[in-house]
Amino acid sequence: MRRSLLTGRYLFSLVVLVSFCVAQTQRSAPKSDVGAEIRQALRLAGANRCREAVPVLRRAVLASREVSAGDKDLKRQGGIAGVRCAMLGPNPETATEFLQMLARDFPGDPEVLYLSVHTYSDLSTRAAQQLATSAPNSSQAHELNAEALEVQGKWEQAEKEYESVLSKSPHEPGFHFRLGRLLLSRPNPPADVVEQARKEFLAELKIDPSNAGAEYVLGELARQEQNWDEAIQHFSRASKLDVGFGDAFLGLGQSLISAKKFSEAVSPLESAVKLEPANPAAHYNLATAYSRAGRKAEADKEFAIHRQMTQKETPAPAAQDNPQPNPN
Repeated sequence: MRRSLLTGRYLFSLVVLVSFCVAQTQRSAPKSDVGAEIRQALRLAGANRCREAVPVLRRAVLASREVSAGDKDLKRQGGIAGVRCAMLGPNPETATEFLQMLARDFPGDPEVLYLSVHTYSDLSTRAAQQLATSAPNSSQAHELNAEALEVQGKWEQAEKEYESVLSKSPHEPGFHFRLGRLLLSRPNPPADVVEQARKEFLAELKIDPSNAGAEYVLGELARQEQNWDEAIQHFSRASKLDVGFGDAFLGLGQSLISAKKFSEAVSPLESAVKLEPANPAAHYNLATAYSRAGRKAEADKEFAIHRQMTQKETPAPAAQDNPQPNPN
């Protein structure tokens, strides 16, 4: 029995001793030289051996959050090399991992931002080419092509792309909205363009009643026609469908003011100001609603904010070298 107890105590002491030694070894063992690994990877990348460089860079640059102050620029170089090497390899999406690290650790760096613009643009182009190759007749391919044609100002061709999808799938969500938006964007539109666009937005809402954008544009069309009740209905629905839609709250408030419902206009315009505090129109309309509702102090405050914002936007007149005397 005594021998068993001694053996147990011995084993316990041995475990404690081993644990202590392991801990000491971990503390005293030199950490892996991250800088050396990055330098090795940069040499590989410089020799066009990107397939070998990327795994080393992922381990050294991405896995290690902390580097010495002297190695910080080296980590930046490693991240940039990682992006460029990844884009040359079979898995270009790996480049986004390096970009995320660079954006986190080197925010505002001009070279990093420039690299990000081109890398994401290249990835977008590759994805578009893959979509066009693998599914050229899909609604997504037609939509992407239509968007590209819109950017180029090729309105008629873009319209045909949207109509091509709708001819095959008339209930495809989103396409009636895009077609209506396209009709309103075209230069030199036909006289009945508003009615054509309105039909498209109404068709969209039959397919997708949750489309806040369609409700908003219908509200704007009604507001331009001074149909205040219809405008209020559409803007109200748009603001309920998307509680972060500042323009919808602004349109609702403007329409309520035009309908002389000043007290009702205050709440949506307060929401518009909270959502878009840098929008002078939101402050001006809220000031108007406050004033007409008899809330003079609050109106004066909003008018002052609007005045300050518009003065910043309008450059002061240039001083005259020889100002003319005031005839009065």
